Amino acid sequence: MKVDSLTHASGAVRKVKRLGRGPGSGTGKTAGRGHKGQRSRSGKKIHPSFEGGQMRLVRRLPKRGFTNLFRKTYQIVNLRDLEGWDEETVVNAESLAERRLVRKSTDPVKILGEGEVDRPVKVSVHKVSEAARQKIEAAGGSVEVISG
Repeated sequence: MKVDSLTHASGAVRKVKRLGRGPGSGTGKTAGRGHKGQRSRSGKKIHPSFEGGQMRLVRRLPKRGFTNLFRKTYQIVNLRDLEGWDEETVVNAESLAERRLVRKSTDPVKILGEGEVDRPVKVSVHKVSEAARQKIEAAGGSVEVISG
């Protein structure tokens, strides 16, 4: 068997129905679109939410909610992520980005208190939870909150 001798399975490929090619084809004149109206025209595109001129459901329902334009989102790091760090290393946005614990070093970072710290660590981030601060200071580390 060669590649040029391969064929489709029988019944797998149908002939294309040629529309609007005279009365003998069976789909002449209106080409299977019925008579007149929006759906018979070429380029017919009716939006799924169109309800025949009636006010759409989306527009009938009231708006809900509020988006705060001034909301600040923090990248979150837990204390358990800092367990294997050396004592000399300063935990900041750049060092966290190097270890891929945060996405960008430019976005603000918040440390949360899930997990334990076994050695003194110097932390310099934008926000620290109270539980995380207590655990870091109990281990002999220091916390510096930077503005940003």
